[in-house]
Amino acid sequence: MTTPLVPVQATFDDLGTPLHEVTFVVVDLETTGGSPLASEITEIGAVKVRGGEQLGEFQTLVNPGLPIPAFISVLTGITDRMVADAPRIETALPAFLEFARGAVLVAHNAPFDITFLKTNAQRLGLEWPGPRVIDTAHLARQLVTRDEAPNRKLGSLARLFQASTTPDHRALHDARATVDVLHGLLGRVGSLGVTTLEELSSYSSRVSPAQRRKRFLADSLPSAPGVYVFKDGQQRPLYVGTSVDIRRRVRTYFTASEHRTRMAEMVGIAESVTPIVCATPLEAEVRELRLIAEHKPRYNRRSRFPERAVWVKLTVEPFPRLSVVREVRDDGARYVGPFSGRKQAEQAVAAVHEVVPLRQCTTRLSPAKPTAACVLAELGRCGAPCTGQQSVADYDAVVSQVTAALTGDAEPLVRALEQRMAELAEQERYEDAGSVRDRLLTLVRGTARAQRLAPLAASPELVGARWRAEGGWEIVCVRYGRLAGTAVAARGTDPMLTVEAVRASAEVVAPPTGPVPAALPEETEKILRWLETPGTRLVSLDGEWTCPVNGAGRSRDRLEPLVRSQEQVAGFDEPRGRTLHRPPGAVASGAAAAG
Repeated sequence: MTTPLVPVQATFDDLGTPLHEVTFVVVDLETTGGSPLASEITEIGAVKVRGGEQLGEFQTLVNPGLPIPAFISVLTGITDRMVADAPRIETALPAFLEFARGAVLVAHNAPFDITFLKTNAQRLGLEWPGPRVIDTAHLARQLVTRDEAPNRKLGSLARLFQASTTPDHRALHDARATVDVLHGLLGRVGSLGVTTLEELSSYSSRVSPAQRRKRFLADSLPSAPGVYVFKDGQQRPLYVGTSVDIRRRVRTYFTASEHRTRMAEMVGIAESVTPIVCATPLEAEVRELRLIAEHKPRYNRRSRFPERAVWVKLTVEPFPRLSVVREVRDDGARYVGPFSGRKQAEQAVAAVHEVVPLRQCTTRLSPAKPTAACVLAELGRCGAPCTGQQSVADYDAVVSQVTAALTGDAEPLVRALEQRMAELAEQERYEDAGSVRDRLLTLVRGTARAQRLAPLAASPELVGARWRAEGGWEIVCVRYGRLAGTAVAARGTDPMLTVEAVRASAEVVAPPTGPVPAALPEETEKILRWLETPGTRLVSLDGEWTCPVNGAGRSRDRLEPLVRSQEQVAGFDEPRGRTLHRPPGAVASGAAAAG
């Protein structure tokens, strides 16, 4: 599965657009009011600049088609007489859009101006070009202190940056003043290491200068899919992630687009980033999972401790019982799971004990050596094999119910638990009914997981292929539930040649112990999701890939939507389980899908 790390030449797109090469159109509007739905534009003024040089200006009054309110005329100096012979917006707006074509729009309090422009474009049936927008007011709130200016109004900022034009609520004059404010703000962000349009667009004072200076860590990374590993000064992994474009994703950690506080802390510690280019997205997901499990990076939260998973075991002895274990052995026992923790496993065991009289004592029993009965036997919750009242053959009939539920038909056990829930509800024991419901869901989820993993874990080899949107085929080789090899068959080539090459070079995987795959269960589940995605084709299979028709997956798929909808209806205000218990026909009315 190893993919060689090929050096990738950086392109200008990868590096970002230098600010001195960006064409900005600084725009300002005057209107008859504050609402773009109820007010009209009366004047458009704009200045086009690049690299500190002015390239052109645009100015026009606009006839709004309605009287200008008196207070607006006092504020702007624009009267009805001035706009009487001015063009209507149907003429003025297309002319402005042509002037601003391909440029980055800049405005002070940009949401106001841009919303007016977009609303009028939509009303006129004009296509809005969707330009990148820079708001000088937003930048000023992060770059200008209150000691420098009492507020972030255009007039205050124009005085601070000694603008050559004084803003006076006329569009072109205000646009000229905003140009000087923009250049002053660009000078400030430049001293903080912001040199490209992409960095300016995502600039936030929340990103510390120290964090921003670390962006050089992304400079040598490839623009290719794969895994990236942040490391500290001692080359210890801090965080592992995946992306379809490693360079682009890593660069976001040094901008405001990264909102997680712990990631800012991690970037402050990181000294290097190691890329691992992968042939397919599935390979990247699997490599990420394996690296997290191996190194346990402290800034990864998920998948760090797969060894903490536990299983429920149906023991092999004259009188079997359910036991929670951390290790799966090749001892002929039945195993269900894995569960994320002991609590979940114990809930699943409790669900079985709720309706099946399986013994719960931990003593190893012998038919030849009877012992005293326990309380559960006296309550009728156990057949008392310990006393000799229940023979091995009679007890086997009880065990067969559990075996069937764990490995095949789970419906009888599920129906018994649903009936138990209904009985508790009729007695108004809603909390108890809710507890049974939770145990049932935990049981069917764990059992369904085991039933889903087992076939792939037992298959010596499976080869699948999926068509790629950009052309070619993703080829995947799986052995005993472990990703053993993957590659891409390029468009126009024979994919079967790639299939044979992948099979020949794939990792040799030893058969696993028991029902556990030869990989982390989460890895096998990622492979299963890939195989089950529409469009994936099964090329070859050495083994069997099946699931029981009435398996636990069917019950899980039926019960989970019901529980979610009942919790939403209840709003968590009623005692838990109150809305769950309906007539058995209603409970069983959910869609049933084969597991």
